[in-house]
Amino acid sequence: MENKNNGNRKPGIITGIALKRKIKKANYISAKEARRIAKENKKIMMEYEKRYNRKNVPEEEFRTVMRDPNNVVEIDNLHTYFFTDIGVVKAVNGVSFDIPKGKTVGVVGESGCGKSVTSLAIMQLLQRPLGQIVSGEIRFDAGDFVYDIAKTPAERMQKIRGNKIAMIFQEPMTSLNPVFRIGDQLNEAIALHNPHFSKEEVKARTIRMLEMVGIANSHGVYRMFPHELSGGMRQRVMIAMALSCEPRLIIADEPTTALDVTIQAQILDLLRNLKEKINSSIMLITHDLGVIAEMADYVVVMYAGKVVEKGTAKDIFHNPAHPYTIGLMKSKPVVNRRVDRLYSIPGNVPNPVNMPNYCYFRDRCDRCIKACDGEYPPEIHLNDTHVVSCYLYSQKEAQK
Repeated sequence: MENKNNGNRKPGIITGIALKRKIKKANYISAKEARRIAKENKKIMMEYEKRYNRKNVPEEEFRTVMRDPNNVVEIDNLHTYFFTDIGVVKAVNGVSFDIPKGKTVGVVGESGCGKSVTSLAIMQLLQRPLGQIVSGEIRFDAGDFVYDIAKTPAERMQKIRGNKIAMIFQEPMTSLNPVFRIGDQLNEAIALHNPHFSKEEVKARTIRMLEMVGIANSHGVYRMFPHELSGGMRQRVMIAMALSCEPRLIIADEPTTALDVTIQAQILDLLRNLKEKINSSIMLITHDLGVIAEMADYVVVMYAGKVVEKGTAKDIFHNPAHPYTIGLMKSKPVVNRRVDRLYSIPGNVPNPVNMPNYCYFRDRCDRCIKACDGEYPPEIHLNDTHVVSCYLYSQKEAQK
């Protein structure tokens, strides 16, 4: 009987071992291969670094023209890669969207889809030398000059970052330096971009910004250290720092993630009111579709480094088109609707190393058709503002 049972188990054991070997082979890179990849990537990184660190770059190289003067930022076919020892991670792989003046653009998608990397590329804060803007344009209207951020040298970018473009990071607890007082940290940003200000003028601007973000005891907070403030107060300080030079673009990278619901509502109201007061634009990055619905005028849905759908908030929330966007909508809880289990999109995000040229959502899609086996789908315009990358709609367009 023992031999019989062993005989019955043998084919299953062999199949399991073969499957494990296959998975290991797919994910395994030999030391020799890793050294070859690292050597090639180092050469590529050094070329990009040499170009980035050039001095006295003529303005003609990074001066450009806006496609639409009503936009403050135009991202056009942006590719941002990370050159690692195991291959090239295409974190942002051909992203294109616009941020109109005075509007809020919400960028939504699951973790690892390239939202934050896109914002870091706009600020030129990528983890260099591994992270590089490989190609594409980021046109930014600074008022008196239109920059192509992708080609702007480091020394010129220092005058833009924090002054014309500001960023609110997603973790206020770690964004502030714990060993400096709040006042000193805000003073530094204001003094750097306004060298003509006296010390009294810098302090007056800092106090005014703290009051603007709803901090009543502004003089007391000015002298405090970050650990003496609550999470909501620290996030208000970060917003004050971002707005201190009245930027044309505010990038808010999940500004309410670490805050409770009541403080989250206050921060969103604050951002909305301040945007109108200083007439700036907001790029709002979040996982929360509720925040997007409340704040955004336009919505960009990203998946695996690409924009799969974009349009006005009305387009996306009332007529979601891409199967991924529809899945995101189905997975959010709805008031007064009883469900045993919230919907979750099956499968996992594909490995971003050396991505193949086909629809990255294909393996998780429940509406997959034969055309999905081909190359990555082109952008299909459903109306003047609503764009989707999906073969389901290319067939409908052809039928029209």
